[in-house]
Amino acid sequence: MKRRTYDLTVAAVIAAAYVVLTLPFAQFSFGIIQFRLAEAMTVIAVLTPAAIPGLTLGCLLANLLNPMNLGPVDIIGGTAATLIAAWLSWKISSGMRVKSNRSIKELGVAERIVAISPAVVINAIIVGTYLPYLLLEDAAQTVAFTAVVASIGSILLCEAVVVYLIGLPLLLALGRTKISR
Repeated sequence: MKRRTYDLTVAAVIAAAYVVLTLPFAQFSFGIIQFRLAEAMTVIAVLTPAAIPGLTLGCLLANLLNPMNLGPVDIIGGTAATLIAAWLSWKISSGMRVKSNRSIKELGVAERIVAISPAVVINAIIVGTYLPYLLLEDAAQTVAFTAVVASIGSILLCEAVVVYLIGLPLLLALGRTKISR
C-alpha cells in the first residue's frame, strides 16, 4: 500500500509540473515549432512506471488549458502520443535492465538515449502529422504532403532538442535518486 501511495504522489507531481512547465510558455509550447519544456520530463518514464499516468494527465491538462485551443484532435492526439511514448520508454528501459541484469545507473548513455527516444519519434509522427491540418488555413483539403513532412521534421527537431539536451541530463541526475525502481 505504501508504494501505491508513493506512485500516485509521483504521478500527481509530474502532472502538475508538466502543466506548470507548459502553460506559462504557451507561445513556445504549441504550434509547428514546439519547444515544450515539460517534454524533458518524459525521461522520467525510464525510471518509474508512475511517470506514465503523470505525463499523460499533465499533457491532457495542458492541451485542455491551451490558450490557443486546437480542439479535440490535439487534446486526444497529443495525449495519446505522450501515453504511447511514456509506455514505450518504460518498456524499453525495463527490458534493457532485465536482459542485462543491470540497474538504471549501470546502463550506458547510448542505452539511455535509446530508452528516451520514443518521446521524440512518437510525438514527431503523431503530432507532426495532424498539426498542419489544424493550423493551416483551408487545411481540410489542401495540406500538401510537404507540409506534413515539414511539420514532422519540425516537431522531431524541437522534441529532440528538449528531450536530449534537457531531458538526458535530468535522467542522469534522477538516476541517482530513489525515484527509480
